[in-house]
Amino acid sequence: MTPPQPSAAYRVFPAGDGGGGKRVAVFLEPGPAEAGGQSGNSSERQARAAGAGTPLSVFVEPLPDGAVRVDSFTPTAHKGSSDSGAVAALAFLQAHQGLPDALDVQSAGGESVSAQLCGGEWLLLQGDVAVTPLEGDRALSPAGLGGARAWVTSAGRANLAVQVDSLAALEAFMPDPARIEALNAATGTTGLIVFTPGGPEGADRRADVSFRAFGPLRGFLEDAASSNMFACLVGVLCAAELLSPDVNVLRGAQRRPGQPARLTAQFTPMPGGAAGVWVGGAAWRETV
Repeated sequence: MTPPQPSAAYRVFPAGDGGGGKRVAVFLEPGPAEAGGQSGNSSERQARAAGAGTPLSVFVEPLPDGAVRVDSFTPTAHKGSSDSGAVAALAFLQAHQGLPDALDVQSAGGESVSAQLCGGEWLLLQGDVAVTPLEGDRALSPAGLGGARAWVTSAGRANLAVQVDSLAALEAFMPDPARIEALNAATGTTGLIVFTPGGPEGADRRADVSFRAFGPLRGFLEDAASSNMFACLVGVLCAAELLSPDVNVLRGAQRRPGQPARLTAQFTPMPGGAAGVWVGGAAWRETV
């Protein structure tokens, strides 16, 4: 039997020209789950995700209290929570039945995150970001980043953020998994953010910052659209005084080669980082 097809497919966090981002299939579950249970088991959902034809599938259940439960899968594994999946699910439900402008999104594991609709885009709360400058650059040189300014930044998970001097340098950076892992080990971090102020030419030229996100210690070399790492970068921009103090919304151009993305952040600037950082972006419906 052919698994049920998704209710919709979305391109989440697309670049300014409409390409890139992450493709997500959305499956609307048949009504709220019973207390303590879910509609459909994990193996059934995994089979449906495998046949969806997208890198990520999200199963969404509206809950009686106005919240939403989401469960995300890749074609081969249960992912559980995913910001991209949550944004796709919220965009679908907003168009399908309407939603309040603020609500909670629950993952299959029981975690809950606040979501808000801002300027037509769904944003998810990432929390407060703390930032500490990295003294010296000895650890950076083996990764090809010697001489750069760097910070340890965390919104729950510590990342190393490194500023390069141009978009050309950002796009020319060649990630080496072993060297990035060694860099993370030396700095007590689990991810690497390489960034430069400003945006690329074309539709994303008005972006406030361009960046790339790497995480071999987290099971991926380079992410295409990373909400948590963008939140960490927002804290760095505030702490390093790379933003005007009255800015509380900015756009980031994530520049994974061949798969660009654009994210939006809303936040309160703080001297040592940022408070109340929300990250999200656009979700455009595609033909299933």
